[in-house]
Amino acid sequence: MIGSLIKRIIDPNERMLTALRPRVEEINELEPEIERLSDDELRARTEAFRQHVQEHIEPFQAELDRLKRERDEIRDPGERQRHEQEIERAESSLKDETQAVLDDLLVEAFAVVREGSKRVLEMRPFDVQLMGGMVLHEGKVAEMKTGEGKTLTATMPLYLNALTGRGVQLVTTNDFLVRWQAEWMGKLFEFLGMTTGYLQHGMRSDERLAMYRRDITYVENSELGFDYLRDNMAGSPERLVLPDLYYCIIDEVDSILIDEARTPLIISGTPEQSEQFYEEIDRIVSRLRGTREQPEEGPDGKKIEPDADYWVDEKFHQVTLTDEGQAKVEKALRIDNLEHPEYIEIKHHIQNSLKAHGLYHRDHDYVVKEGEVMIVDEFTGHLQPGRRYSDGLHQAIEAKERVRIQQARQTVASITYQNFFKLYDKLSGMTGTAKTEEDEFRTIYGMPVVVIPTNEPVIREDHPDVVYKTEEAKYRGVVDEIIDCYVREQPVLVGS
Repeated sequence: MIGSLIKRIIDPNERMLTALRPRVEEINELEPEIERLSDDELRARTEAFRQHVQEHIEPFQAELDRLKRERDEIRDPGERQRHEQEIERAESSLKDETQAVLDDLLVEAFAVVREGSKRVLEMRPFDVQLMGGMVLHEGKVAEMKTGEGKTLTATMPLYLNALTGRGVQLVTTNDFLVRWQAEWMGKLFEFLGMTTGYLQHGMRSDERLAMYRRDITYVENSELGFDYLRDNMAGSPERLVLPDLYYCIIDEVDSILIDEARTPLIISGTPEQSEQFYEEIDRIVSRLRGTREQPEEGPDGKKIEPDADYWVDEKFHQVTLTDEGQAKVEKALRIDNLEHPEYIEIKHHIQNSLKAHGLYHRDHDYVVKEGEVMIVDEFTGHLQPGRRYSDGLHQAIEAKERVRIQQARQTVASITYQNFFKLYDKLSGMTGTAKTEEDEFRTIYGMPVVVIPTNEPVIREDHPDVVYKTEEAKYRGVVDEIIDCYVREQPVLVGS
Protein backbone atom coordinates (compact mmCIF):
# COMPACT_ATOMS: atom_id res chain seq x y z
CA MET A 1 0.00 0.00 0.00
CA ILE A 2 2.83 2.39 0.90
CA GLY A 3 4.59 1.47 -2.36
CA SER A 4 1.42 2.24 -4.32
CA LEU A 5 1.09 5.62 -2.57
CA ILE A 6 4.73 6.52 -3.33
CA LYS A 7 4.21 5.54 -6.98
CA ARG A 8 1.17 7.84 -7.24
CA ILE A 9 3.21 10.72 -5.80
CA ILE A 10 6.43 10.23 -7.79
CA ASP A 11 5.32 8.75 -11.14
CA PRO A 12 3.90 11.59 -13.33
CA ASN A 13 1.89 9.11 -15.44
CA GLU A 14 0.30 7.67 -12.30
CA ARG A 15 -0.53 11.20 -11.09
CA MET A 16 -2.38 11.89 -14.35
CA LEU A 17 -4.31 8.61 -14.07
CA THR A 18 -5.19 9.37 -10.45
CA ALA A 19 -6.66 12.71 -11.55
CA LEU A 20 -8.93 10.90 -14.05
CA ARG A 21 -10.34 8.23 -11.72
CA PRO A 22 -12.88 10.45 -9.83
CA ARG A 23 -14.62 11.25 -13.14
CA VAL A 24 -14.67 7.58 -14.07
CA GLU A 25 -16.46 6.92 -10.77
CA GLU A 26 -18.96 9.71 -11.55
CA ILE A 27 -19.74 8.13 -14.93
CA ASN A 28 -20.23 4.74 -13.27
CA GLU A 29 -22.55 6.25 -10.66
CA LEU A 30 -24.63 7.82 -13.45
CA GLU A 31 -24.99 4.52 -15.33
CA PRO A 32 -28.19 3.23 -13.60
CA GLU A 33 -29.98 6.53 -14.33
CA ILE A 34 -28.93 6.52 -18.01
CA GLU A 35 -29.90 2.85 -18.36
CA ARG A 36 -33.53 3.71 -17.49
CA LEU A 37 -33.83 6.12 -20.46
CA SER A 38 -35.67 4.98 -23.57
CA ASP A 39 -33.90 5.13 -26.95
CA ASP A 40 -35.68 8.39 -27.79
CA GLU A 41 -34.84 9.92 -24.42
CA LEU A 42 -31.20 8.89 -24.79
CA ARG A 43 -31.10 10.46 -28.26
CA ALA A 44 -32.75 13.63 -26.94
CA ARG A 45 -29.77 14.14 -24.62
CA THR A 46 -27.63 14.93 -27.69
CA GLU A 47 -29.84 17.86 -28.69
CA ALA A 48 -29.93 19.11 -25.10
CA PHE A 49 -26.12 18.96 -24.94
CA ARG A 50 -25.86 20.89 -28.22
CA GLN A 51 -28.14 23.66 -27.00
CA HIS A 52 -26.21 23.92 -23.74
CA VAL A 53 -22.89 24.26 -25.62
CA GLN A 54 -24.25 26.85 -28.05
CA GLU A 55 -25.72 28.98 -25.26
CA HIS A 56 -22.29 29.24 -23.66
CA ILE A 57 -20.10 29.77 -26.72
CA GLU A 58 -22.44 31.85 -28.89
CA PRO A 59 -21.55 35.24 -27.29
CA PHE A 60 -17.83 34.52 -27.74
CA GLN A 61 -18.36 33.43 -31.35
CA ALA A 62 -20.46 36.53 -32.09
CA GLU A 63 -17.73 38.80 -30.69
CA LEU A 64 -15.09 37.05 -32.81
CA ASP A 65 -17.24 37.37 -35.96
CA ARG A 66 -17.76 41.09 -35.25
CA LEU A 67 -14.03 41.72 -34.90
CA LYS A 68 -13.31 39.89 -38.16
CA ARG A 69 -15.92 41.95 -40.04
CA GLU A 70 -14.39 45.16 -38.70
CA ARG A 71 -10.89 44.01 -39.67
CA ASP A 72 -11.94 43.56 -43.29
CA GLU A 73 -12.89 47.27 -43.45
CA ILE A 74 -9.66 48.62 -41.88
CA ARG A 75 -7.08 50.02 -44.31
CA ASP A 76 -4.48 51.48 -41.93
CA PRO A 77 -1.69 48.84 -41.37
CA GLY A 78 -1.04 49.83 -37.75
CA GLU A 79 -4.72 49.80 -36.83
CA ARG A 80 -5.16 46.49 -38.64
CA GLN A 81 -2.31 44.94 -36.64
CA ARG A 82 -3.88 46.06 -33.35
CA HIS A 83 -7.17 44.58 -34.51
CA GLU A 84 -5.45 41.27 -35.29
CA GLN A 85 -4.26 41.13 -31.68
CA GLU A 86 -7.84 41.63 -30.49
CA ILE A 87 -8.94 38.80 -32.78
CA GLU A 88 -6.27 36.52 -31.33
CA ARG A 89 -7.51 37.28 -27.81
CA ALA A 90 -11.11 36.63 -28.86
CA GLU A 91 -10.09 33.31 -30.47
CA SER A 92 -8.29 32.32 -27.28
CA SER A 93 -11.35 33.20 -25.17
CA LEU A 94 -13.62 31.17 -27.46
CA LYS A 95 -11.25 28.21 -27.27
CA ASP A 96 -11.08 28.37 -23.44
CA GLU A 97 -14.86 28.70 -23.08
CA THR A 98 -15.48 25.80 -25.47
CA GLN A 99 -13.10 23.55 -23.53
CA ALA A 100 -14.67 24.60 -20.22
CA VAL A 101 -18.26 23.89 -21.25
CA LEU A 102 -17.29 20.53 -22.77
CA ASP A 103 -15.41 19.63 -19.58
CA ASP A 104 -18.62 20.30 -17.63
CA LEU A 105 -20.57 17.95 -19.91
CA LEU A 106 -17.94 15.21 -20.08
CA VAL A 107 -19.33 12.91 -17.39
CA GLU A 108 -22.89 12.90 -18.72
CA ALA A 109 -21.83 12.76 -22.39
CA PHE A 110 -19.49 9.81 -21.83
CA ALA A 111 -22.25 8.02 -19.89
CA VAL A 112 -24.64 8.52 -22.83
CA VAL A 113 -22.11 7.17 -25.33
CA ARG A 114 -21.38 4.17 -23.10
CA GLU A 115 -25.10 3.34 -22.90
CA GLY A 116 -25.52 3.83 -26.65
CA SER A 117 -22.60 1.48 -27.27
CA LYS A 118 -24.20 -1.18 -25.06
CA ARG A 119 -27.47 -0.97 -26.99
CA VAL A 120 -26.13 -0.67 -30.55
CA LEU A 121 -22.71 -2.33 -30.57
CA GLU A 122 -23.29 -4.66 -27.60
CA MET A 123 -20.01 -3.42 -26.11
CA ARG A 124 -19.70 -1.64 -22.77
CA PRO A 125 -16.59 0.60 -22.69
CA PHE A 126 -14.32 -0.39 -19.80
CA ASP A 127 -13.20 2.11 -17.18
CA VAL A 128 -9.74 2.26 -18.79
CA GLN A 129 -11.39 3.19 -22.10
CA LEU A 130 -13.21 6.03 -20.35
CA MET A 131 -9.81 7.21 -19.10
CA GLY A 132 -8.38 6.96 -22.61
CA GLY A 133 -11.28 9.03 -23.94
CA MET A 134 -10.64 11.73 -21.33
CA VAL A 135 -6.97 11.87 -22.30
CA LEU A 136 -7.95 12.31 -25.96
CA HIS A 137 -10.44 15.06 -25.05
CA GLU A 138 -7.67 16.92 -23.22
CA GLY A 139 -5.48 17.04 -26.35
CA LYS A 140 -2.97 14.42 -25.25
CA VAL A 141 -1.65 11.12 -26.60
CA ALA A 142 -3.19 7.96 -25.16
CA GLU A 143 -0.90 4.94 -25.29
CA MET A 144 -3.12 1.86 -25.22
CA LYS A 145 -1.88 -1.65 -25.90
CA THR A 146 -3.09 -3.47 -29.00
CA GLY A 147 -6.47 -5.07 -28.38
CA GLU A 148 -7.57 -2.61 -25.69
CA GLY A 149 -10.19 -1.02 -27.97
CA LYS A 150 -8.87 2.30 -29.25
CA THR A 151 -11.58 2.47 -31.94
CA LEU A 152 -14.34 2.38 -29.33
CA THR A 153 -12.40 4.66 -26.96
CA ALA A 154 -12.31 7.40 -29.60
CA THR A 155 -16.12 7.51 -29.91
CA MET A 156 -16.54 9.32 -26.58
CA PRO A 157 -14.27 12.36 -27.20
CA LEU A 158 -15.46 12.51 -30.84
CA TYR A 159 -19.09 12.71 -29.68
CA LEU A 160 -18.32 15.25 -26.95
CA ASN A 161 -16.37 17.62 -29.21
CA ALA A 162 -18.83 17.27 -32.10
CA LEU A 163 -21.47 18.90 -29.85
CA THR A 164 -19.90 22.25 -30.80
CA GLY A 165 -21.24 21.85 -34.36
CA ARG A 166 -17.81 22.58 -35.82
CA GLY A 167 -17.14 19.08 -37.15
CA VAL A 168 -14.44 16.73 -35.87
CA GLN A 169 -12.19 14.26 -37.67
CA LEU A 170 -10.66 10.90 -36.84
CA VAL A 171 -7.55 10.40 -38.95
CA THR A 172 -6.09 6.99 -39.68
CA THR A 173 -3.50 5.52 -42.00
CA ASN A 174 -5.39 3.84 -44.86
CA ASP A 175 -8.63 3.75 -46.85
CA PHE A 176 -9.75 0.38 -45.50
CA LEU A 177 -9.53 1.44 -41.83
CA VAL A 178 -11.33 4.69 -42.62
CA ARG A 179 -14.36 2.95 -44.11
CA TRP A 180 -14.40 0.04 -41.64
CA GLN A 181 -14.23 2.27 -38.55
CA ALA A 182 -16.78 4.76 -39.91
CA GLU A 183 -19.32 2.08 -40.82
CA TRP A 184 -18.85 0.25 -37.50
CA MET A 185 -18.83 3.22 -35.12
CA GLY A 186 -21.21 5.20 -37.34
CA LYS A 187 -24.08 2.97 -36.12
CA LEU A 188 -23.48 4.30 -32.61
CA PHE A 189 -23.29 7.95 -33.66
CA GLU A 190 -26.40 7.71 -35.85
CA PHE A 191 -28.29 6.10 -32.95
CA LEU A 192 -27.33 9.07 -30.76
CA GLY A 193 -28.50 11.59 -33.37
CA MET A 194 -25.17 12.51 -34.97
CA THR A 195 -24.13 12.21 -38.60
CA THR A 196 -21.02 10.29 -39.66
CA GLY A 197 -19.02 10.49 -42.88
CA TYR A 198 -15.87 9.05 -44.36
CA LEU A 199 -13.52 10.03 -47.19
CA GLN A 200 -12.32 7.59 -49.85
CA HIS A 201 -9.70 8.04 -52.55
CA GLY A 202 -11.27 9.25 -55.80
CA MET A 203 -14.31 11.03 -54.31
CA ARG A 204 -15.50 14.16 -56.14
CA SER A 205 -15.27 17.55 -54.45
CA ASP A 206 -19.06 17.73 -53.87
CA GLU A 207 -18.95 14.32 -52.17
CA ARG A 208 -16.02 15.46 -50.03
CA LEU A 209 -17.86 18.63 -49.01
CA ALA A 210 -20.88 16.56 -47.95
CA MET A 211 -18.70 14.20 -45.88
CA TYR A 212 -16.85 17.02 -44.11
CA ARG A 213 -20.18 18.63 -43.21
CA ARG A 214 -21.09 15.61 -41.11
CA ASP A 215 -20.66 15.86 -37.35
CA ILE A 216 -17.88 13.25 -37.34
CA THR A 217 -15.68 12.38 -40.33
CA TYR A 218 -13.23 9.50 -40.69
CA VAL A 219 -10.44 10.27 -43.14
CA GLU A 220 -7.00 9.06 -44.20
CA ASN A 221 -4.13 11.40 -43.28
CA SER A 222 -3.03 11.99 -46.89
CA GLU A 223 -6.58 12.67 -48.12
CA LEU A 224 -7.07 15.29 -45.39
CA GLY A 225 -3.74 16.96 -46.14
CA PHE A 226 -4.36 17.13 -49.88
CA ASP A 227 -7.85 18.57 -49.31
CA TYR A 228 -6.19 21.34 -47.30
CA LEU A 229 -3.76 22.08 -50.16
CA ARG A 230 -6.57 22.06 -52.74
CA ASP A 231 -8.60 24.45 -50.57
CA ASN A 232 -5.65 26.84 -50.49
CA MET A 233 -5.56 26.80 -54.29
CA ALA A 234 -9.33 27.24 -54.72
CA GLY A 235 -10.39 30.23 -56.77
CA SER A 236 -13.53 31.00 -54.75
CA PRO A 237 -15.02 30.20 -51.30
CA GLU A 238 -17.66 27.99 -52.96
CA ARG A 239 -14.94 25.49 -53.91
CA LEU A 240 -13.70 24.96 -50.34
CA VAL A 241 -14.46 21.56 -48.78
CA LEU A 242 -12.73 21.51 -45.37
CA PRO A 243 -14.46 22.79 -42.23
CA ASP A 244 -12.59 24.67 -39.50
CA LEU A 245 -9.64 22.66 -38.24
CA TYR A 246 -11.10 22.38 -34.75
CA TYR A 247 -10.54 18.92 -33.23
CA CYS A 248 -8.83 15.81 -34.51
CA ILE A 249 -7.89 12.39 -33.16
CA ILE A 250 -5.02 10.68 -34.97
CA ASP A 251 -4.93 6.89 -34.89
CA GLU A 252 -1.40 5.42 -35.00
CA VAL A 253 -0.25 8.90 -34.03
CA ASP A 254 3.43 7.95 -33.75
CA SER A 255 3.45 6.78 -37.37
CA ILE A 256 1.88 10.00 -38.71
CA LEU A 257 3.30 12.69 -36.40
CA ILE A 258 6.77 11.19 -35.80
CA ASP A 259 7.73 8.72 -38.56
CA GLU A 260 6.09 10.65 -41.40
CA ALA A 261 6.12 14.09 -39.77
CA ARG A 262 8.32 15.71 -42.41
CA THR A 263 6.89 13.83 -45.38
CA PRO A 264 5.80 16.58 -47.78
CA LEU A 265 2.36 16.47 -49.34
CA ILE A 266 2.81 17.95 -52.81
CA ILE A 267 0.41 19.15 -55.50
CA SER A 268 2.17 19.54 -58.80
CA GLY A 269 1.75 21.38 -62.08
CA THR A 270 3.08 20.48 -65.52
CA PRO A 271 6.30 22.07 -66.85
CA GLU A 272 7.36 21.73 -70.47
CA GLN A 273 9.72 18.79 -70.99
CA SER A 274 9.73 16.15 -73.78
CA GLU A 275 9.69 12.37 -73.31
CA GLN A 276 12.79 12.05 -75.54
CA PHE A 277 14.74 14.31 -73.18
CA TYR A 278 14.41 11.86 -70.25
CA GLU A 279 15.23 8.89 -72.49
CA GLU A 280 18.39 10.59 -73.78
CA ILE A 281 19.55 11.45 -70.25
CA ASP A 282 18.91 7.83 -69.16
CA ARG A 283 20.92 6.44 -72.11
CA ILE A 284 23.90 8.50 -70.97
CA VAL A 285 23.63 7.64 -67.27
CA SER A 286 22.96 3.92 -67.85
CA ARG A 287 26.40 3.63 -69.50
CA LEU A 288 28.13 5.05 -66.40
CA ARG A 289 29.67 2.83 -63.74
CA GLY A 290 28.65 3.40 -60.12
CA THR A 291 30.16 2.35 -56.79
CA ARG A 292 29.31 2.52 -53.08
CA GLU A 293 32.95 3.07 -52.13
CA GLN A 294 33.44 6.45 -50.49
CA PRO A 295 36.21 8.91 -51.50
CA GLU A 296 39.37 8.55 -49.42
CA GLU A 297 41.64 11.30 -48.14
CA GLY A 298 45.12 11.30 -49.69
CA PRO A 299 48.43 12.25 -48.04
CA ASP A 300 48.06 15.85 -49.25
CA GLY A 301 44.58 16.15 -47.70
CA LYS A 302 42.80 16.02 -51.06
CA LYS A 303 40.06 13.46 -51.66
CA ILE A 304 40.93 10.47 -53.83
CA GLU A 305 37.83 9.56 -55.81
CA PRO A 306 36.87 5.91 -56.31
CA ASP A 307 37.54 4.25 -59.68
CA ALA A 308 34.03 4.80 -61.02
CA ASP A 309 31.88 7.38 -62.79
CA TYR A 310 29.73 8.13 -59.74
CA TRP A 311 29.50 7.06 -56.13
CA VAL A 312 26.38 6.38 -54.07
CA ASP A 313 26.07 7.58 -50.47
CA GLU A 314 23.03 5.74 -49.10
CA LYS A 315 23.41 7.23 -45.62
CA PHE A 316 22.85 10.78 -46.87
CA HIS A 317 20.74 9.68 -49.87
CA GLN A 318 23.05 11.32 -52.41
CA VAL A 319 24.68 10.35 -55.70
CA THR A 320 27.73 12.28 -56.89
CA LEU A 321 29.56 12.28 -60.22
CA THR A 322 33.31 11.76 -60.07
CA ASP A 323 35.53 13.96 -62.26
CA GLU A 324 35.85 11.07 -64.70
CA GLY A 325 32.05 10.59 -64.77
CA GLN A 326 31.41 14.28 -65.32
CA ALA A 327 33.86 14.30 -68.24
CA LYS A 328 31.96 11.41 -69.84
CA VAL A 329 28.63 13.18 -69.41
CA GLU A 330 30.00 16.43 -70.90
CA LYS A 331 31.39 14.52 -73.87
CA ALA A 332 28.07 12.72 -74.48
CA LEU A 333 26.11 15.99 -74.25
CA ARG A 334 28.74 17.92 -76.29
CA ILE A 335 29.06 20.67 -73.66
CA ASP A 336 32.16 22.24 -72.13
CA ASN A 337 31.24 22.50 -68.45
CA LEU A 338 28.24 20.87 -66.75
CA GLU A 339 28.67 23.27 -63.81
CA HIS A 340 27.97 26.34 -65.96
CA PRO A 341 24.74 28.16 -64.89
CA GLU A 342 23.17 27.75 -68.33
CA TYR A 343 23.21 23.96 -67.89
CA ILE A 344 21.66 23.94 -64.38
CA GLU A 345 18.46 22.24 -65.58
CA ILE A 346 20.38 19.56 -67.47
CA LYS A 347 22.51 18.92 -64.37
CA HIS A 348 19.34 18.57 -62.30
CA HIS A 349 18.01 15.87 -64.64
CA ILE A 350 21.37 14.08 -64.71
CA GLN A 351 21.24 14.06 -60.90
CA ASN A 352 17.71 12.61 -60.94
CA SER A 353 18.76 9.87 -63.35
CA LEU A 354 21.75 9.03 -61.14
CA LYS A 355 19.41 8.74 -58.14
CA ALA A 356 17.04 6.54 -60.14
CA HIS A 357 19.89 4.14 -60.93
CA GLY A 358 21.80 4.33 -57.63
CA LEU A 359 19.23 4.89 -54.87
CA TYR A 360 15.79 3.74 -56.05
CA HIS A 361 15.40 0.00 -56.45
CA ARG A 362 12.65 -1.93 -58.21
CA ASP A 363 10.43 -4.09 -55.93
CA HIS A 364 11.72 -2.19 -52.90
CA ASP A 365 11.12 1.54 -53.38
CA TYR A 366 8.68 1.03 -56.24
CA VAL A 367 7.10 -1.67 -58.40
CA VAL A 368 6.28 -1.72 -62.09
CA LYS A 369 2.63 -2.70 -62.42
CA GLU A 370 0.73 -2.73 -65.73
CA GLY A 371 3.35 -0.52 -67.33
CA GLU A 372 3.32 2.06 -64.53
CA VAL A 373 5.90 2.88 -61.86
CA MET A 374 4.05 2.72 -58.52
CA ILE A 375 5.63 3.94 -55.26
CA VAL A 376 5.82 1.57 -52.28
CA ASP A 377 5.18 3.35 -48.96
CA GLU A 378 8.38 2.97 -46.92
CA PHE A 379 6.49 2.77 -43.62
CA THR A 380 3.57 0.45 -44.44
CA GLY A 381 4.76 -1.42 -47.55
CA HIS A 382 1.48 -0.51 -49.28
CA LEU A 383 1.38 0.61 -52.92
CA GLN A 384 0.56 4.30 -53.40
CA PRO A 385 -1.51 4.61 -56.61
CA GLY A 386 -1.59 8.14 -57.96
CA ARG A 387 1.39 9.28 -55.88
CA ARG A 388 4.50 10.32 -57.82
CA TYR A 389 7.99 11.55 -57.02
CA SER A 390 8.36 15.24 -57.86
CA ASP A 391 10.77 17.42 -59.83
CA GLY A 392 11.39 14.89 -62.61
CA LEU A 393 12.56 11.97 -60.41
CA HIS A 394 9.55 9.82 -61.30
CA GLN A 395 10.20 10.40 -65.01
CA ALA A 396 13.84 9.39 -64.53
CA ILE A 397 12.71 6.10 -62.97
CA GLU A 398 10.20 5.56 -65.81
CA ALA A 399 12.99 6.10 -68.35
CA LYS A 400 15.19 3.64 -66.46
CA GLU A 401 12.42 0.99 -66.47
CA ARG A 402 11.54 1.62 -70.15
CA VAL A 403 7.86 2.29 -69.45
CA ARG A 404 5.71 5.12 -70.79
CA ILE A 405 7.01 8.43 -69.45
CA GLN A 406 4.22 10.54 -68.06
CA GLN A 407 4.40 14.32 -67.99
CA ALA A 408 6.77 15.76 -65.41
CA ARG A 409 5.38 17.73 -62.48
CA GLN A 410 6.55 20.80 -60.65
CA THR A 411 5.53 21.70 -57.10
CA VAL A 412 2.57 24.10 -56.89
CA ALA A 413 1.57 23.58 -53.24
CA SER A 414 3.21 21.64 -50.43
CA ILE A 415 2.96 21.09 -46.67
CA THR A 416 4.35 18.51 -44.23
CA TYR A 417 2.15 16.49 -41.86
CA GLN A 418 3.90 18.20 -38.95
CA ASN A 419 2.96 21.69 -40.10
CA PHE A 420 -0.54 20.70 -41.19
CA PHE A 421 -1.71 19.02 -37.99
CA LYS A 422 -0.35 21.87 -35.87
CA LEU A 423 -3.05 24.05 -37.49
CA TYR A 424 -5.77 22.30 -35.44
CA ASP A 425 -7.18 24.11 -32.39
CA LYS A 426 -6.96 20.84 -30.46
CA LEU A 427 -5.05 17.74 -31.48
CA SER A 428 -4.88 14.32 -29.83
CA GLY A 429 -3.73 10.86 -30.75
CA MET A 430 -3.67 7.22 -29.78
CA THR A 431 -1.31 4.33 -30.44
CA GLY A 432 0.19 1.27 -28.83
CA THR A 433 3.69 2.79 -28.76
CA ALA A 434 4.18 6.44 -27.84
CA LYS A 435 5.96 6.76 -24.48
CA THR A 436 9.42 6.33 -26.02
CA GLU A 437 8.71 9.37 -28.22
CA GLU A 438 7.12 11.55 -25.56
CA ASP A 439 9.86 14.19 -25.80
CA GLU A 440 9.04 14.80 -29.47
CA PHE A 441 5.28 14.87 -28.82
CA ARG A 442 5.72 17.40 -26.01
CA THR A 443 8.32 19.61 -27.73
CA ILE A 444 6.82 19.74 -31.23
CA TYR A 445 3.08 19.40 -30.61
CA GLY A 446 2.62 20.18 -26.89
CA MET A 447 1.02 16.76 -26.39
CA PRO A 448 1.97 14.80 -23.24
CA VAL A 449 1.73 11.00 -23.43
CA VAL A 450 -0.43 9.13 -20.91
CA VAL A 451 -0.02 5.35 -20.67
CA ILE A 452 -3.47 3.83 -20.08
CA PRO A 453 -3.41 0.60 -18.07
CA THR A 454 -4.90 -2.57 -19.58
CA ASN A 455 -8.37 -3.68 -18.52
CA GLU A 456 -7.01 -7.04 -17.35
CA PRO A 457 -3.45 -7.84 -16.23
CA VAL A 458 -1.19 -8.66 -19.18
CA ILE A 459 -0.18 -12.32 -19.18
CA ARG A 460 1.84 -11.96 -22.38
CA GLU A 461 5.58 -11.69 -21.91
CA ASP A 462 7.04 -8.79 -23.92
CA HIS A 463 10.68 -9.54 -24.72
CA PRO A 464 13.24 -6.79 -25.41
CA ASP A 465 14.14 -5.95 -29.03
CA VAL A 466 16.64 -8.17 -30.83
CA VAL A 467 19.19 -6.24 -32.89
CA TYR A 468 21.09 -7.81 -35.81
CA LYS A 469 24.27 -6.54 -37.42
CA THR A 470 23.15 -7.21 -41.01
CA GLU A 471 19.89 -7.36 -42.95
CA GLU A 472 20.54 -10.98 -43.95
CA ALA A 473 21.03 -12.01 -40.31
CA LYS A 474 17.78 -10.26 -39.39
CA TYR A 475 15.78 -12.13 -42.07
CA ARG A 476 17.35 -15.44 -41.05
CA GLY A 477 16.37 -14.70 -37.44
CA VAL A 478 12.78 -13.96 -38.48
CA VAL A 479 12.55 -17.19 -40.50
CA ASP A 480 13.99 -19.22 -37.60
CA GLU A 481 11.40 -17.71 -35.25
CA ILE A 482 8.54 -18.52 -37.67
CA ILE A 483 9.75 -22.12 -38.07
CA ASP A 484 9.95 -22.45 -34.28
CA CYS A 485 6.34 -21.23 -33.94
CA TYR A 486 5.23 -23.59 -36.73
CA VAL A 487 6.79 -26.61 -35.02
CA ARG A 488 4.94 -25.72 -31.80
CA GLU A 489 1.72 -25.17 -33.84
CA GLN A 490 1.54 -21.59 -32.62
CA PRO A 491 -0.09 -19.06 -35.00
CA VAL A 492 2.22 -16.16 -35.85
CA LEU A 493 1.52 -12.71 -37.29
CA VAL A 494 4.41 -11.28 -39.31
CA GLY A 495 4.34 -7.49 -39.62
CA SER A 496 6.32 -5.59 -42.24
